Amino acid sequence: MKRIVVLGAGESGTGAAILAKSKGMDVFVSDMGTISPVYQALLDQHQIAWESGKHTPEFILNADEVIKSPGIPLTAPLVKQLIEQGTPILSEIEFAARFTRAKMICITGSNGKTTTTSLIFDMLRRAGLDVGLAGNIGNSLALQVAQADHAYYVIELSSFQLDNCYDFKADIAILLNITPDHLDRYDHQFQNYVDAKFRITRNQTSKDAFIYWSEDPVLNREIARIQPQATLYPFGSNEQNVAYTDGSHLVVASKPDVAPLRVPLDELSLKGKHNQLNSMAAGVAAQILNIHNDVIRESLQQFAGVDHRLQYVATIRGVRYINDSKATNVNSCWYALESMTTPTLLILGGTDKGNDYSEIDALVQEKCHTLIFMGKDNSKLIQHFGAMGMKYISTDNLQDAVQAAYQSANEGDTVLLSPCCASFDLFKNYEDRGEQFMQAVRTL
Repeated sequence: MKRIVVLGAGESGTGAAILAKSKGMDVFVSDMGTISPVYQALLDQHQIAWESGKHTPEFILNADEVIKSPGIPLTAPLVKQLIEQGTPILSEIEFAARFTRAKMICITGSNGKTTTTSLIFDMLRRAGLDVGLAGNIGNSLALQVAQADHAYYVIELSSFQLDNCYDFKADIAILLNITPDHLDRYDHQFQNYVDAKFRITRNQTSKDAFIYWSEDPVLNREIARIQPQATLYPFGSNEQNVAYTDGSHLVVASKPDVAPLRVPLDELSLKGKHNQLNSMAAGVAAQILNIHNDVIRESLQQFAGVDHRLQYVATIRGVRYINDSKATNVNSCWYALESMTTPTLLILGGTDKGNDYSEIDALVQEKCHTLIFMGKDNSKLIQHFGAMGMKYISTDNLQDAVQAAYQSANEGDTVLLSPCCASFDLFKNYEDRGEQFMQAVRTL
């Protein structure tokens, strides 16, 4: 009997354990932290042995395969020990894919992943397809495969998840963009991060599709270097692409035998240039899957958006408050600032991942009159933006940051939470940060 050890008992780990158990494997789950009561109950229900608050080597090092949580780095001592002894280490995605024949539509990129993934899922669901949502959002892919396998999966993939994918293949791979992110996880070498992202094209053949933004210089350089085997579907700002904008319409023309889809830009439910790109990528994927243009158009016009991504919260004393907590890197904040049309107070800060804030300098100077820092350590932010002569207020918690914004804002302004940073210094995750921001605003 194959012995599977799962490291990390969150959504993906618990799902992987349940799938392995359902396939008759000997399963053990180990989590150095505290396992939530919900996942403890699921593991107990399926009679899966587990431990929390520790990793017991004798229960782990005898594994035939290890399924590792994306959050655990390869440099963790126990993981290094497993690698040294030659134990295969997989991602939940890699493991789950062994047990399904579903079509995989996979999305990665530094920014726009969640919006694009959710939009494609909306299109497929409107078309009446049997589709699951998985990866960084939705339920564990492994759990869905174990309990209610679907014909299609739309999967948001982080670089961490792709790191331990080997035989997994995307039928449709989408790479939206690549900008520096998570460099602390990749030895502060941008190329290592780029290589991780391009693993989404691994194992693809000419029968598969690779959808990408044609104006990203990093993508163009890497495509020329590695020459993906999949059929290429570029999208961008001109008619040389299979999806583009013509000044007044978003056009998707990815299939020569299908009439192009044309949607007026002012009818798109998602606003901003970055969302035009996300909408192009989603529309191309849907056309490849033979979804009718009328269904794609309806989704583009009606899709409600994603929580914590440029999410309107409230207008108080003539000041709009926007929750963009999902902006966990500098480039994502750039897109948020680019979409601002009123004087802006920007709240930013958190766990720095090797950020280069100069990317947003021009937009900060153009759009913002006040910066509000929130974090346990704001020294890098103060050094960078203080040198620019920007007005800033330094706080060490979100409530004080919101109060500072409230007191500094003028009627007609926008207060934008777009942190540029990870949330782990003060919050459980970016969702927790966004929820706390919205609560603080509503109590003003």
